[in-house]
Amino acid sequence: MKIIHVDKNHPILIKLLSKFGYKNFKYYNSTKIEIEKIIENYDGIIIRSRFKIDKSFIKKAKRLKFIARVGSGKENIDVDYAKRNNIKIFTSPEGNSNAVGEHALGLLLSLINKIIPSNQSVKQFKWLREKYRGYELENKIIGIIGYGHTGKSFAKKLSGFNNIKVLFYDIKEIKTDEYAEKSSLEKIFKNADIISFHVDENDLSIKMFNKSFIKKMRKPFWIINTSRGKVVSLEDLKWGIEKNIIFGAGLDVIELEDYSFEKVTFEKNKILNFFLKSEKVIITPHIAGWTYESHHKLAKTIVNKISKYF
Repeated sequence: MKIIHVDKNHPILIKLLSKFGYKNFKYYNSTKIEIEKIIENYDGIIIRSRFKIDKSFIKKAKRLKFIARVGSGKENIDVDYAKRNNIKIFTSPEGNSNAVGEHALGLLLSLINKIIPSNQSVKQFKWLREKYRGYELENKIIGIIGYGHTGKSFAKKLSGFNNIKVLFYDIKEIKTDEYAEKSSLEKIFKNADIISFHVDENDLSIKMFNKSFIKKMRKPFWIINTSRGKVVSLEDLKWGIEKNIIFGAGLDVIELEDYSFEKVTFEKNKILNFFLKSEKVIITPHIAGWTYESHHKLAKTIVNKISKYF
């Protein structure tokens, strides 16, 4: 079986695939158009987020048996068309779920304890204790939107804190477990002090966090987003912060990222400039699942899934 790799991943990916007898071909710098011209010669393709594997691409992939995305989310793959053509889809959300859970917790603790702005203040030779008085997680209610691998990872980490209640909402039939209680959105709107998003990018989740969502919250709150940038409307988030409905935001992803997640245009963007200047906002460059450990685990997860199926 011949596999084409269009993104660089951990070396163990190709090493293990070769060990299992697969033939690997690297096209890390080739464009989508260039790869479309040769894809008919390959049985599998391994990608992260470099380009879309759409209907047009799949039509040219005459012998393709699988598409493997190293990571979570399938928004760059026309899954329905692939399945209709008997092409198997593999993803590896298990591989970076721990990393994302840890990062979400880090964002939350940094946010409510005002760690980053107070540190920056000290580096400017200011010692402002009252200005940076923070909050505790104890007795807070956290609403997790999306209870897949990363949502559950985050909930598990929260279970170590005192007197925290975790509610989750998911469109799938997922039962209450030892870490979080299944909930309706209405219950989360009514009770949550903190909202954390752990959803895929799809028609239901794009701009799910908007002015309407904010207005339904019964008390001021913090928001964490480590899922996909398009889930949160930055314009409406800005409105919520300015209205003091939102205490603060921890964002690992923003809607201004390009398709590959590798670039954001900073110049002449008034909304982004607001967040960059605000002490109520932490932004990290889509690195929640980007640890040294997850780099290895994501690759190994994909190899395991391919080798068990083919």
